[in-house]
Amino acid sequence: MKFSRYISAGLLAATVAGFSSCSSDFLDENYTTGFSTQYFETPEGLKALTLSLYGHVRWWGGYESQGYNQLMMGTDEFGIGTDGSNEMWLTYDVRMAPTWVGVNGNTGTNAAIWDELYFGIASANTIISKAGMIDDEKVRNQCLAHAYFLRGFNFYMLTSQYGRCVLQTEPAEGVVRSFEVTTPEQCWKQIISDLTEAYNLFDGEDYSMAGKGVTWTKATAAHFLAKALLFAASERNDSWNSSLKTEYLNKALEAANYAISARSLEKDVIDLYGNWTGINCDIEQSDEILMSLAQDENFYGRTTMRNPGAFFNPQFSNFANSTLGGMRGCLTGGKDFQRFRPTEYTYSVFDNVNDARLWKSFATVYGTAVEYAGDEKTGAPAVHIGDPSVVFIINKKNDHTYDKFNFGSKRYQTDANFVDEAGRLAAGGRVQERNGESTFGNAGQPIIHSWILYKDGKYVGDKFGNQTTNPYQSHGANMYCGISKHTCGYLNAFAGDNGSRDVIFARLGETYLIRAEIKVRLNDYSGAKSDIDALRRRGAWHEGENRSYYVDGCYASASVCPYVTARDNNVAANNGWNLGMNSYYLSNPDLDVTYASTENEMTNWTWDNLPAEDEEILAKLGVSSQFDRALNFILNEQTRELAGEFVRWEHLSRTMTLENRAKKLNPDVLNFDAKKHYLRPIPQTFIDGLLHPDGSNLSQEEAAAWQNPGY
Repeated sequence: MKFSRYISAGLLAATVAGFSSCSSDFLDENYTTGFSTQYFETPEGLKALTLSLYGHVRWWGGYESQGYNQLMMGTDEFGIGTDGSNEMWLTYDVRMAPTWVGVNGNTGTNAAIWDELYFGIASANTIISKAGMIDDEKVRNQCLAHAYFLRGFNFYMLTSQYGRCVLQTEPAEGVVRSFEVTTPEQCWKQIISDLTEAYNLFDGEDYSMAGKGVTWTKATAAHFLAKALLFAASERNDSWNSSLKTEYLNKALEAANYAISARSLEKDVIDLYGNWTGINCDIEQSDEILMSLAQDENFYGRTTMRNPGAFFNPQFSNFANSTLGGMRGCLTGGKDFQRFRPTEYTYSVFDNVNDARLWKSFATVYGTAVEYAGDEKTGAPAVHIGDPSVVFIINKKNDHTYDKFNFGSKRYQTDANFVDEAGRLAAGGRVQERNGESTFGNAGQPIIHSWILYKDGKYVGDKFGNQTTNPYQSHGANMYCGISKHTCGYLNAFAGDNGSRDVIFARLGETYLIRAEIKVRLNDYSGAKSDIDALRRRGAWHEGENRSYYVDGCYASASVCPYVTARDNNVAANNGWNLGMNSYYLSNPDLDVTYASTENEMTNWTWDNLPAEDEEILAKLGVSSQFDRALNFILNEQTRELAGEFVRWEHLSRTMTLENRAKKLNPDVLNFDAKKHYLRPIPQTFIDGLLHPDGSNLSQEEAAAWQNPGY
């Protein structure tokens, strides 16, 4: 959304939220032209501060040292490419400690999360304490609703990560260094109280504060209230929640019911992610979006967002620089930070024939952005702008069609020799249409950079690319098929770092899965199936769809971005690499071309007879009881629906399935210790700053009481 239009005025107020006053000796200068905290003594100041709360959540989608790793890494879904900036979030090695050991400036730390969230809590506390000065009841309630929501949300994020936190609910006067040690029970009850207050104060689905797609509403509060109640009733809190589980689950069901009744799912996931055409386009106002991290073309400030899709891309500039150009990344929209490499589980959990979400969430074909004369030494053929040069085949384990070929990038795997013998690869050049006819390229076309999921019945998706001296090293492969949900072609420069696309942080698709789990826990398996099927039906191929069609947020937005359209060669490159096609029929080599709906196939399952992909995964996990099967099926469905959407770690930690799923489904999770890694270490910088009320230091035992077990 238009961040500067809706929110920037409020950010000016936020800049003074961290100061107790603006005195004449501040930097030895008289500060006479700006705001002081006295501004918050006025209705106008409180309304500006309320608007500024949206700036606090932008932080989650900024640089990776802030929001990405702690929410998604170290689970069953992602390994890393060859960039080890945040490897400790994946492997749980000794660097994940109270005093975080960073690799470089991109390393995210536990202290960064902790400190930033209390900045937002301070602003919320100010609004709550002073809202009585606003005479207009509607405006007062709107401000209070936002403040209670943001405070509850921040306490939720802290407690879900750390297990407990400081419950600062009053504006701090000066520097406060003495706090009471809290329990998880106290924290969850405070979160539930704050989110309940917000839920009751919000006036339905009123988008007037910051515009549709950005404004928090009653449905937003309901979504997070349902999540908080479910978390409090889940396995990680079994030490105290036994007498409250049923009450919490029923309240969670009520909250989820409201959100689902007040909002609606998009009819197709393409209209959530694929059809992003630029700043403030239609999909940023989707009714399904409950919270977004709003961005526009203002590429400056501490919450500036790096190109949001860049973290999920393979390292094009390394393995495919010859055909995609020498810049880092797949040109505009494709900066290749290669932080999140999907695991075998993440690919294989999909039905690659009937589940369209696989093909609408992953980019499987890239074209040639520059003319390439070929290389006699490696045998790489000449390719021309617009020819497909990077192709990912997402096949199944029992497919042996391509066993005779060698795969990889010609730069590293010089024996790579894949040829599309049967002409199963869709025709490129943006000729595919969403509901048009599937058309195909020439038979016998060689592909200079080719990747496959299974070969000879074995998973080989982590074997390609990497360093020339060790091209088949499994850990850290830099050539893989990446998630495309967050791609953004409207950047601050051609192949620039900073993006302008809103990042969806919460949406109704997750609410459906939350409600399904609540129903399972309340023994309503039929109702849970209905909620799951609403998503599976939406995620199916629909009648008349061209299964060769592909769209993401790069091509159309780059076409109107002044930094891309400024030079003719940039336009040619943009046209050459994003071809609007996928590898669906190449990945399903025995499937006839079809335009039939797969909604029936996607909903044809029972709790006793789950889809084949799920039965295989559940067997690997060793789960057999009705509840465990249902819970893990829902977690599988979360991957299919929500992979790359900032929620995975909390759900696996909440359900205490993190150890089993991560260790059995992600070979890169090397050092997980269940005695401590279900919680993050509380920052030592915080503990070291604590004092008794009289100013004396804490004893070693008192300081240790603040830290989580095992750290």
